[in-house]
Amino acid sequence: MKQINSLFLIDFLKVLAALLIILHHLSSYGQIAQDARLILPGLMTWLFEYGRYAVQIFLVMAGYLAAQSLSRYANAKFSAHGLLKLILNRYLRLFAPYAAALIFTIACAYITRFWVNDEFVGQSETLGQFLAHLFFIQGILGLDSISAGAWYVAIDWQLYSVLAILFISFPRYQALIWMIGILAVSSLLFFNRSSDYEAYFIYFIGSYGLGVLAYLASQFEDARVKRLAKSVLILIGLVIAAASLQQIWLRNFLAWFVALALFLWGNTKYPKDFEGSGLLKAIAWGSKRSYCAFLIHFAFILLANTLYIAFGLHTHESGVIAILLMLGVIICSIFTANYFYRWIEIPSSKLKV
Repeated sequence: MKQINSLFLIDFLKVLAALLIILHHLSSYGQIAQDARLILPGLMTWLFEYGRYAVQIFLVMAGYLAAQSLSRYANAKFSAHGLLKLILNRYLRLFAPYAAALIFTIACAYITRFWVNDEFVGQSETLGQFLAHLFFIQGILGLDSISAGAWYVAIDWQLYSVLAILFISFPRYQALIWMIGILAVSSLLFFNRSSDYEAYFIYFIGSYGLGVLAYLASQFEDARVKRLAKSVLILIGLVIAAASLQQIWLRNFLAWFVALALFLWGNTKYPKDFEGSGLLKAIAWGSKRSYCAFLIHFAFILLANTLYIAFGLHTHESGVIAILLMLGVIICSIFTANYFYRWIEIPSSKLKV
């Protein structure tokens, strides 16, 4: 049996976080979410309250993988041209499946508005709103989001761009580590606690920075850099624990524990003798398609609520029907994500400056 050429923990966390986000949105939007609470009130409430914390997993992993990608430029001379190429190529990497998902979501929302009058459907999209999404500035401009996951893609590009600037500007990394540590603590203890900063990288760089430190502390070649990154990672954990004496922020603890897990086991490969395990193959398969599933699932939530109301199923107030529609959303998201990955994400990955 051919060994899977991926890292197990990274793949597992991608699949877990994507699934939790989809379930969180299913528990949050539309009539099916309300009726599903009739038979699963505890689970639906938990997913609504805590499912969004999966974003912390995404952010820490994104920081870890971004550091892995950018660390190849260690000790390289500063180059504005090279930096611009990095940032633009990251934009192109995100753009194609994101744009396709936006167009598909707009089409689904158009259909949904014939039957569903709900705040989560939103008003008809404008050209300016669509263009703002394409340039990842919809949050900065205060525009309504076309899709539930669009904000994350914009923030991911901001975070990667800032990290690229830091990596290129501080090639010896000691100063870089202290800079990331300061930004992370500032974010975790101040910026991340005010919604005024939600459209900007500073709101999220706490979790993202923990992922960066986890990579440098475990995988970087220079022993001095590894020791310093490890010390700063531990120090931030102590700061989070001390701050909890005033108020406990579970998302900060989750981000730090995910970073710790990546520090300890982030480089763990799939077992050589897994004997064709269906579960492991499913994790590896799902990991590659998790980004597309994350992008596309909101469109199917719109369609599921449309079916629920257009066919009068909502009049039964049946939690069973609502749950079945939720399962349908998950299945359709996975099925469609497979084709988005094969037909859009893979070909677009060749687009580079």
